Amino acid sequence: MGKYVVLPATHQTDCGRFRASFSVHRSRDSDSHCRVFHFDKAFASREAARLFAVTQGWLQTSMPTLPAR
Repeated sequence: MGKYVVLPATHQTDCGRFRASFSVHRSRDSDSHCRVFHFDKAFASREAARLFAVTQGWLQTSMPTLPAR
């Protein structure tokens, strides 16, 4: 299994709420892979959106392999 780097991000919406996203970077030998995940759910605070992104990133990297699109 390769090493993963999960980078959570938050984005403020026009109405002042926050959306979550994260990217997963994986490298193994000479191969590297990056996926970005965006979520439609809006949160009242930036911290809540960040926590959601971190949790989703952890769940994604806990899976045996990243699912194909």
